[in-house]
Amino acid sequence: MENQVILNAKQVELTISRLCHQLIENHGDFSESILIGLQPRGINVVTRLKARLEEILGKEVKCGNLDITFYRDDFRRREKPIIPSTTNIDFSIENKKIVLVDDVLFTGRTIRSGMEALLAFGRPQQVELLTMIDRRFKRHLPIQADYVGKTVDTMVSERVSVEWEETEGIDRVLLFNQEDNG
Repeated sequence: MENQVILNAKQVELTISRLCHQLIENHGDFSESILIGLQPRGINVVTRLKARLEEILGKEVKCGNLDITFYRDDFRRREKPIIPSTTNIDFSIENKKIVLVDDVLFTGRTIRSGMEALLAFGRPQQVELLTMIDRRFKRHLPIQADYVGKTVDTMVSERVSVEWEETEGIDRVLLFNQEDNG
């Protein structure tokens, strides 16, 4: 199977804008809300959301990065050890509205790990989930996103990749067969 473009650069830009407006509808000026990107790929989504929200709101939006390495349920099952990243949450999340952000929601295991890791930093008032792509089939856990960029129906053998200009040279979302593209 050839790579299939699910979202091109213009569609990615429109999706980010739409998600920002949905966030503003529910969070107002973000004075009590924080975006937290799950490492590694959720950080790219948060970076884009933050820039667009600040452009719309005209004020700084508080964001952080969360490393879930040691909270993963497959941490000790891998042949190659997972190298932890750096968590960047240098503020209190107590009684704040948190929006966890990731690029792709598939089984729900990453999000479960993210929620567990988040609680190590305090007790938020509310936790919501934003994902660029929701692969709605094959959920292992009863987890559902509050904000979705695009829902994609895929087979287990397929993979979804959210690519960013800063890292891959182009903004786009691809669907491809895992066996063909590693």
